[in-house]
Amino acid sequence: MRHGKKVNHLGRQTAHRKAMLANMACSLIQHKRINTTVAKAKALKQFVEPMITKSKSDTTHNRRIVFSRLRQKEAVTELFRDVAAKIGDRPGGYTRIIKLGNRLGDNADMAMIELVDYNEIYNADKAAKKTTRRSRRGGSKPAAAAPVETKATNEEE
Repeated sequence: MRHGKKVNHLGRQTAHRKAMLANMACSLIQHKRINTTVAKAKALKQFVEPMITKSKSDTTHNRRIVFSRLRQKEAVTELFRDVAAKIGDRPGGYTRIIKLGNRLGDNADMAMIELVDYNEIYNADKAAKKTTRRSRRGGSKPAAAAPVETKATNEEE
């Protein structure tokens, strides 16, 4: 029985799985989005999000912890310099998984995993939707607007 064992082994030994996730995390940090299977994307999300959280505070200790898992100096530098500056105010949820359908060769479920703040399409929609909501109830806005108009008419007379 496998009670309480949540690790998805992805059909690999431990060292191979850790190396694969480290390489995928470096590719995600450098390219901002990658295409992979859904299972690998979910495993990568659990692998990379704690490191992005550590990159918010740029200390030598945090850099060494992240480097011990990523093993690529360029990826660590980009993570602490560029990515951390862009996601500094976000409290979590740094990646997004978008399902793409099935792969042609073996019918595997494919997905695109990306860093949330680097997608211009989704961020442009949210910036455009920031409009004020108007209530149908007769709130205080029309009442406040009426005295302003009467003062303007009194000044003209």
